[in-house]
Amino acid sequence: MLSRTAGDLYWMSRYLERAENRARMLDISYSLSLMPQDGREGLDELAMPLLITGTLDEYLGWHGQLHGERMLQFFALDPNNPTSIFSCLRAARTNAHAVRGRITADMWENMNSTWLEMRGIAAEGLTRYGISRFCEWVKQRSQLFRGATTGTLMRHDAYRFLRLGTHIERADNTLRLLDSRYEMLGDKEASLTEGSAYAYYQWTALLRALSASEAYTELYRDAPGVRQVSELLILRDDLPRSLHSCLDEINQILVSLPGNTGRSAQRLGAELGARLRFTSVDDILSEGLHVWLSDFIVEIGNLADAIHRSYLEVA
Repeated sequence: MLSRTAGDLYWMSRYLERAENRARMLDISYSLSLMPQDGREGLDELAMPLLITGTLDEYLGWHGQLHGERMLQFFALDPNNPTSIFSCLRAARTNAHAVRGRITADMWENMNSTWLEMRGIAAEGLTRYGISRFCEWVKQRSQLFRGATTGTLMRHDAYRFLRLGTHIERADNTLRLLDSRYEMLGDKEASLTEGSAYAYYQWTALLRALSASEAYTELYRDAPGVRQVSELLILRDDLPRSLHSCLDEINQILVSLPGNTGRSAQRLGAELGARLRFTSVDDILSEGLHVWLSDFIVEIGNLADAIHRSYLEVA
């Protein structure tokens, strides 16, 4: 497969997964901002997606001050913000058009109709359409595309690069969401009781955002806390959005790709996978959860760079 084609497929899936992850971030922050808050915490909660994605400075440059409605518009529907959900879906559709001959008709129709609906929602406005309804719509459209991909596309290199992009993006998002919730609790985590309403709603919202609520209740009896949630989202290999599960998928895909150009990416992926297999939640917490997560976010970025150099650079 040509590097340009592989790159379009890889980035199409990354942008679509990114749009879904942006919707998950927005949904959790919007829901928590509606809870009774002291001072400006509700507005700070709405600013969290901007902090996670590194776009707060860009937003302030455009708008000058934090404002709930403008932040929602900027993060969700602003066509001039390259990291907005609108821009992610536009980029995914552009990449899909470039590889129209390598994906199935069902995949293309799903992607094209998603983009057309996105334009209609943008014209209607987020407040009128409904924020929670919009977030659910984005998640559903992403899931429909993955279903069409799984159900109709041959298991050749195109399928592998699509899945590779999805899991690289997903791993990064899980780490960032977990880190943001832990940082939002800050020093309060040490003093909160297991039954604290503040901690409970923070952790429960995170689990819901990552579609992990049912898994948590099946595996744990206690109220969500930093130890249990970290173990679930980092080390469990049977949770689809956990870091361990994503790395397992990435490594299986890298090994299956033909040729010898990907040795550096395969080696780095295997090293990160081994690091997860031979660590425990106690090791992570003793190092410091924020420190550990920040380091692994960098490592996932390094793995993405290695994949790009190995497979996606156009000679």
